Amino acid sequence: MEQLVHSAWSMIPFGLMLLTIAIAPLLAEHWWESNKHKLTVALFLAVPTAVCLIAGGMCHDLEHQLFGDYIPFIVLLLALYVITGGIHLSGDIKAKPWVNTTFLALGWLLASIMGTTGAAMLLIRPLLATNQQREHKVHTVLFFIALCANCGGLLTPLGDPPLFMLFLRGAEFTWFLSMWAPWLLTGALLMAIYFALDTYYYNKEHWTAISADHREHTPIKVQGKVNFIYLIGVVLTVALINPGTIPQMGAEGAPLWIKYLREIILISLTLLSLYTTTKDIRFVLNKFTWDPIIEVAVLFLGIFTTMTPALAYLNDNAASLGLDKVWQFYYTSGALSSFLDNTPTAVAFHSVASGLTSEQMAAFGNEMMAGIPEILLMAICIGSVFFGAMTYIGNGPNFMVKAIAEENGVKMPSFFGYMFKFSLIVLLPIYILVQLIFL
Repeated sequence: MEQLVHSAWSMIPFGLMLLTIAIAPLLAEHWWESNKHKLTVALFLAVPTAVCLIAGGMCHDLEHQLFGDYIPFIVLLLALYVITGGIHLSGDIKAKPWVNTTFLALGWLLASIMGTTGAAMLLIRPLLATNQQREHKVHTVLFFIALCANCGGLLTPLGDPPLFMLFLRGAEFTWFLSMWAPWLLTGALLMAIYFALDTYYYNKEHWTAISADHREHTPIKVQGKVNFIYLIGVVLTVALINPGTIPQMGAEGAPLWIKYLREIILISLTLLSLYTTTKDIRFVLNKFTWDPIIEVAVLFLGIFTTMTPALAYLNDNAASLGLDKVWQFYYTSGALSSFLDNTPTAVAFHSVASGLTSEQMAAFGNEMMAGIPEILLMAICIGSVFFGAMTYIGNGPNFMVKAIAEENGVKMPSFFGYMFKFSLIVLLPIYILVQLIFL
């Protein structure tokens, strides 16, 4: 059994888990909508994996994955999901190119503070309401997915789940700010392209659409403002309440209330948000449901369990995988993040990087972060976050934004249409430029 959990065969459940998540929405969309079915798949793969890990002497590894990674991960996502679900932004202003670009810029900026999912869900409905009279608006949703649901969330561990996982592995909270240059270049290029494209489409609009847009005007209104205070609390909690600033949290045998102090505070902020936000704002205006966060909890229970032997294998065999260039880590983590979930992808490549020999690591420089060369960590972070926008399934908010847009009458491109009409011709050249300049 011990030989099995340390062999390449141990990666099969992890691979099946990720492939199911990627393919099931395309091949069995209605069946996959049920969280019970997701739980069935997760347990079907996770339980045998857990049994093999315990029998193979890797109980400690499994315990670390579930209690050291999974619980903090889910608690943070729960806090962000609930708190941002208590903020409602409404209004319908003139859908001029500079107004739409301002919406995208705001989402891009907020993504690193409230997470890509929170920022996307906060802004997509008012953006669609603003553009409801315009004929040409598909391009606006596509750039919104790229900027707000993906690329904007690069500057803090709160921005995108893979970054939080790397934060748990030792990356300092403020280190993520060091990626401001690729973040700024990508955002500036995307917004410049969007502004030019939206100006072109705006000039093509029929005069009746423009006239209706000018007549139907409702000021922007923000409700549930108290939740912004809770968001600040989340940022400060993640930044300050961790083993790096409070060593007792990481001490062996620490009391549970010390060990999970960060999670206790985050749950308290979550409960405060639920208590102080009116039901009308959360459940009526925002159409808040628990289904998405339950889905994440169920799927990632399977992912974190099946990932345990896969990470051990990658770490043990990293030196022989042939990844010895920065660009290889960037494009391979990016390619997998495009079609599989970017969180386990980032964790897997961190495991690969940490398994390199000292001589291999030295070739990437002496600057280290989270136990690996800093330049490799940067490549993994940027690849995982940016390339999540390459397909609808690359990052969770992508499908959510697409579904909301279609509910509002926007005819979105198909899975492959999205790639051939947008991501391959707009995003990929920018991502290549980022690699050439920074990596």
